[in-house]
Amino acid sequence: MTESLVLYEVVDERIGVVTLNRPDKANAQTPELLDRLHDVLMGAAADPGVRVIVLQANGKHFSAGHDISGAGDKRAADDLPSDWSVGGLAALYEWENRRYLGYTRAWRDIRKPTIAAVHGQCIAGGLMLCWPMDLIVAADNAKFSDPVVRLGIGGVEYHGHTWEVGPRQAKEWLFTASVFTAEQARQLGMVNHVVPLDELRPFTMELAGRIAQMHPFALAQAKRAVNQTMDIQGFYAATQAVFDIHHTGHGHALAVNDYPILTDLDQMKRDQPGM
Repeated sequence: MTESLVLYEVVDERIGVVTLNRPDKANAQTPELLDRLHDVLMGAAADPGVRVIVLQANGKHFSAGHDISGAGDKRAADDLPSDWSVGGLAALYEWENRRYLGYTRAWRDIRKPTIAAVHGQCIAGGLMLCWPMDLIVAADNAKFSDPVVRLGIGGVEYHGHTWEVGPRQAKEWLFTASVFTAEQARQLGMVNHVVPLDELRPFTMELAGRIAQMHPFALAQAKRAVNQTMDIQGFYAATQAVFDIHHTGHGHALAVNDYPILTDLDQMKRDQPGM
């Protein structure tokens, strides 16, 4: 089952294509999907023949974010290493530090160009799949949102918001749990290109092919230059600090016992037409 959640193939001997394959659940992320995705991306990163990595998704939507419907309860202590005798907020913190913050940082620092091809809904944790990629190509039906303020949390675990759209837009986006269209995201600099839905994959593959013609060491150095500049400006330290802020939301939920932190997707679906 785990193998089918994420598909992988090498195209034209230079482009590793990674495909989320849980279309019946809008590619909502279970622990198994995230683990498989991480393994596939790290495998592509280690393959000397692969020069560019493309992340795409099957089905109507790129990703509905974390699966909080009960399929893969991230609070389960038995999902942690056997020597970690922790529970409560500590267990949740370690779980998310590994699979959310840890994985996304590793994907962001892959020493090869990466491209996300996004269509349909990209909600909350879905942003944590496309933001670590170097380029984002969006279909004209793509919509981006992080409505978890409705759940008592200030934003998803990987805080790219401020860097991706700027501080004032990030605040309004989070405060109102609103949605950016593909074109709005492009105008804000979060998305590189917007194309018709039926052109999304061909356009992305053509872009990947052009990049794959470049010298791999030069590509790695160009990527490192940009990423290191962001880190010097505070990106790396900020994502860790905001991850800790994120967990004050979980701590509050545990303290008051009435915040709907683990709820189903119904409210989010009502907020996101087309889900």
